[in-house]
Amino acid sequence: MAEPIGINPAAPHHLPSFITPPGETDVLMVIMGIFLAFAIVMFGILFLRLHTLPERMAHRSQKIQFEIVAVLGLIALFTHMHIFWIAGLLLALIDLPDFGGIMNRIAGSVEKIAGAKPGDAADQIEPEEVRDAISESPHGGGHDKKAALSTAASGFVAARQKEAGHA
Repeated sequence: MAEPIGINPAAPHHLPSFITPPGETDVLMVIMGIFLAFAIVMFGILFLRLHTLPERMAHRSQKIQFEIVAVLGLIALFTHMHIFWIAGLLLALIDLPDFGGIMNRIAGSVEKIAGAKPGDAADQIEPEEVRDAISESPHGGGHDKKAALSTAASGFVAARQKEAGHA
């Protein structure tokens, strides 16, 4: 076997500590590998936290607004089109009015005017009877289906109230 070769006489006698002798572990490379893996994981966490910012902001709002913002975030994530993320962020910042509450109040008022208990009129109407009432009504064959439906539904509610009054 050959004798180990010493340091080249042209090399300086004091070498820096990051130069490893042959056959030994390069400690600096191991430390930098661990640091690089840690930095990549931390950058990924930061990216995903920033990416879910609109969803976390919209979480306090209405369910439909949260779902739309979440879908925009997913589209932005998978397509790499940042305009969807910006749209989701803007939608999360805007406080949308609650149209459901207003519509429920209108529906309750209409049911009260019709004489039904609020919330019960929709349960009282069976689809088959409404369809039969539409086909029998004078508006049933025409193009005005809304008028026929409202006429049939109001007639059906009135008939139910008469029946309840006889019992």
